[in-house]
Amino acid sequence: MHDIDIIPIIIVSIKLVTKMNNTKKAVTMIDVAKDAGVGTMTVSRALREPSKVSPETRQAVMASVMKLGYVIDATAAALSSKRTRIVGAVVSTLDQSIFAETIRGLTNGLQASGQQLLVATTDYDKDKESELISAMIGRKPEAIVLTNSEHSESTISQIKAANILTIETWEIPREPICAAVGFSNREAGQSITKHLLEAGRKKIAFLGIDRDGDSRGRLRYQGYCDVIENKHQNLSELQSPNIGYLGPDYGASGLNMILKRWPNVDAIVCASDAIAFGVYCEANRKGIQVPTDLAITGFGDFDYARDSGVGLTTVRINGEKIGQITSELISESNNGVDISGRVVDLGFEVVRRLTS
Repeated sequence: MHDIDIIPIIIVSIKLVTKMNNTKKAVTMIDVAKDAGVGTMTVSRALREPSKVSPETRQAVMASVMKLGYVIDATAAALSSKRTRIVGAVVSTLDQSIFAETIRGLTNGLQASGQQLLVATTDYDKDKESELISAMIGRKPEAIVLTNSEHSESTISQIKAANILTIETWEIPREPICAAVGFSNREAGQSITKHLLEAGRKKIAFLGIDRDGDSRGRLRYQGYCDVIENKHQNLSELQSPNIGYLGPDYGASGLNMILKRWPNVDAIVCASDAIAFGVYCEANRKGIQVPTDLAITGFGDFDYARDSGVGLTTVRINGEKIGQITSELISESNNGVDISGRVVDLGFEVVRRLTS
């Protein structure tokens, strides 16, 4: 009895599903081509290699894509062309948008050649970086972009075994895995510290975060040490990492620690603009006059640091250009150019504003 009751229900369900599936046919590239008034090859180029069609043609194709709801079958495309058109970026952090400009420059450059960017964050953890690299390699990206220049043996061995183009950014490593685009963080640390000495500051402290995986922050600290050596004692405060803390939190607590140990400090070199912002706010709360009593410098020149915000003296980095040049190197490699050993040093600029 139960079988007789159930079978008709199953049959009806199958019929309903079949009817539903038949009501909406999947949109194909041919449909897009007809709607846009171009050939299917033109649609393919507009979607996968935009630089090979005129802006007007791409605009027409994209209008039809949006109108019809066409979705590229990336798996089929990868099988037919033997290219995934995917680039993986493994960044140290997404806090305070430190790498936002670099990701924007990289994304814009890759999209011009029909490639897409996948982004993951390591939170300054080398083991996590290795795990993420392994996951990305499994998706067969055409290149991997890293924002760190110190890696575990596992990370390096995986990259070399997979023979994937790898570009390290935001630093100039002594021996790049393949290629690098960035600047010298150590020289930047030296330059900003020299600026304070030349401005007449006598007791200059350094404030950063003591993270094992933060090679850039460590290099900036080394630059500070290079300059203050034989000038005065090392007045460094390296805050311990705290879950849930943001840059300004480290800046506020760091200033209190520095003043407790060295009450006569008259300048602080901060490892980032976010930390410097925290120092600035805490100094205001304490009634400390900036820069009369205390000069403050940051690193990065992010939006809130500029004249329309705090007016922070800082080190300007062209993060967007780092991403743009990186995308150009990837394009060169895709076109058969060997970029092994290529190093692009974009330098930096010390920008003096109201806080020094």
